[in-house]
Amino acid sequence: MPDSGKANQSAPAVPQVLWAQRKDIVLLSIMISDVKDQDVKMTPEKVHFSGTAGPDQKPYALDVELYAEIDPEKSQYVVRDRLIDFKLQKKDTSGKFWPRLLKSTGKAGWLKTDFSRWKDEDEEDDEERGGMGGMGDFGGFGGGGGDLESMMQQMGGGGMNMGGMGDESDDESPPDLEKKEGEHDSDDDMPKLE
Repeated sequence: MPDSGKANQSAPAVPQVLWAQRKDIVLLSIMISDVKDQDVKMTPEKVHFSGTAGPDQKPYALDVELYAEIDPEKSQYVVRDRLIDFKLQKKDTSGKFWPRLLKSTGKAGWLKTDFSRWKDEDEEDDEERGGMGGMGDFGGFGGGGGDLESMMQQMGGGGMNMGGMGDESDDESPPDLEKKEGEHDSDDDMPKLE
């Protein structure tokens, strides 16, 4: 009877993958360090990776069956010290976001959303309009659509340097709470407790 532990040791591990998307691209990061002998293939329906990585040069393999097609000719990847980054060009560049990365609907334990690079559809629309979601460019404030210093000057706030803060002479100092020499505790103004 074959030892199942040996079979598991020789089977390649599946690396962790992070993904995000834009209207026209999918960003994919295979979180794996010190990759050697990598084999990367991109087809319209799939991304394939295999190689050895880490200090012990453990074998890894991954086949990602994509939700929709990509353009392998316009897609690219780069191997970095701690990961492999992919920029996959969507074949349909109409701006439709994919509801998921994978063709299959099940949960993949090795796949996570890369929230640091994620943009929602409405965020991308806002960037194209050059502003803050439906707020336009603040009307006439500075004409630059978000120049806070200019806006503050127009409102009479004098800009952001806050130059005169803290040197106003009409500020009262806080009352002195320490007893001065000769003073004693006076409970005359305190109500009696029963």
